[in-house]
Amino acid sequence: MLRIALAQINCTVGDLSGNAWKISEHIKRARNAGARLVVFPEMAVSGYPPEDLLLKPSFTRSCLKYLQGIATECSGIIAVIGFPEALDDLYNSAAVISGGEIVGVARKHYLPNYGVFDEDRYFQAGHETLVFSGNGWTFGVSICEDIWYPEGPPATQALHGDAHLLINISASPYHIGKRQFRESMLATRANDNTAAVAFCNTVGGQDELIFDGSSAVFDPRGTLLARGCQFREELVLADISIEDITRQRLLDPRRRKLKRHAPSLETPVKRVSISVNDPVATVPLNGHRSREPLSGAAEVYEALSLGTCDYVRKNGFRKAVLGLSGGIDSSLVACIAADALGPDNVAGVSMPSRYSSQHSQDDAARLADALGIHFFTLKIDSIFRSYLQLLEPVFRGKESDLTEENLQARIRGTILMALSNKFGWLVLTTGNKSETSTGFATLYGDMAGGFAVIKDVAKELVYDLARHRNLISPVIPEGIFIKPPSAELRPDQKDSDSLPEYRDLDPILAAYIEQNLSIPEIVAGGFGRETVHQVVRMVDRAEYKRRQGPPGIKITPLAFGKDRRFPITNNFKEASE
Repeated sequence: MLRIALAQINCTVGDLSGNAWKISEHIKRARNAGARLVVFPEMAVSGYPPEDLLLKPSFTRSCLKYLQGIATECSGIIAVIGFPEALDDLYNSAAVISGGEIVGVARKHYLPNYGVFDEDRYFQAGHETLVFSGNGWTFGVSICEDIWYPEGPPATQALHGDAHLLINISASPYHIGKRQFRESMLATRANDNTAAVAFCNTVGGQDELIFDGSSAVFDPRGTLLARGCQFREELVLADISIEDITRQRLLDPRRRKLKRHAPSLETPVKRVSISVNDPVATVPLNGHRSREPLSGAAEVYEALSLGTCDYVRKNGFRKAVLGLSGGIDSSLVACIAADALGPDNVAGVSMPSRYSSQHSQDDAARLADALGIHFFTLKIDSIFRSYLQLLEPVFRGKESDLTEENLQARIRGTILMALSNKFGWLVLTTGNKSETSTGFATLYGDMAGGFAVIKDVAKELVYDLARHRNLISPVIPEGIFIKPPSAELRPDQKDSDSLPEYRDLDPILAAYIEQNLSIPEIVAGGFGRETVHQVVRMVDRAEYKRRQGPPGIKITPLAFGKDRRFPITNNFKEASE
């Protein structure tokens, strides 16, 4: 029986010493747990994605130095560790360490260059296929994208290299539905290749991206043997029967036929012999079970909490501040921040103007008290009045309009940034994806801040997440759920004065932004033509605003930012027929 360990660790891009320390500690833990093999995620040494740090020769040299240091400490166990490799070119690589030295390097073949990925910018594709054999078992190593292709390196390693175990190290970003799709693919690879598959994914937040962990091991039938938890570091252990794999291969005629008819390889599989002593400890796997995955609002809430915590902490902040309007969006962001950072590290600020309702001010105070966060009330009407007086000679004869509404939002943004400067707090913005999409936000006002927690969360999902949070403990006042959404920047204002109802708006936005459907296709889905035209115009017109907003957490298959790259100067108009 072969015991393996998957170390899904939370690496920080550029923190080479911190990442190396985590790797070394998990090697010790895996060895003490009786594992013969420990696997780390893609780019574990450097963190992922390191982006243009890769273009600094000093960076890749330092990564190699730390990797070599880790290797000298790695005895009595085999380790597979991701790192950026500089040879004749740059490669996304995995080092295989045995006996205190690097015995082989697997290089990524398939370089993703879509969505948030930009690997063709940095890396050369690998071409050599390796397998590693010792003590009666053989394994192959592939990197992330390589296993998504049925004909990729894992298939070659299993068929031509007789690998019993297919290891895939990954930095696979989270979005809703990704885990289920990924596990289905991995189970198929295991079954098709009659091999065990061990998938080790990184975990943590990196700028806009969330990595969910969920590392997994499948047997040769495609049955799940072990699954790591989501959104947390964990050492995932599994026992693999080499004898069972051999037996399954003898019973499966597909493999014989494939071997007979498979074309000869231009580059033969390279075999590397390794040896490892018996583990220093033989500990039973009693109590180690696959983690049951989260789903729905519970999963998204954990993703947002992890992303907020990591962005704040990894960027050197300890505390965060946000405006508390008494609305659903700021209430949800306050809950996420309090849960992620601890209530004592969050400050909420109520900044009422002459148009702020008393019930909204009261709801903001109740929420802050229920969460236990710091709370301040700073009334802005005197500042607003001063602005109006200052501008009155210039604005004389003009009707009050959006200008005066935006002044209030910009005053609030200035106050929050002042608190940030004075106390070193990171400003969290509270705009959701429905608002960001349509430009229903004030540039240099409520868009001013360092991190947009719910930037990729549509309004209807905001309500679902808030209800989920109240199931944990009822901190959001019920009045916030039932009152019509309003910016409260003019008398009796409602969001529906400027936007379609969110129950219509959100699916139109998803169709146009995430699915790239045309106006006729969206209308055919049952939406009014004029409403669709209005939404499309708003989305297209707001590109310049979105480009100036802070980064935010990606939770959908297509988020604003690295995912969706439209030109600001753009005169293309969607055809209506």
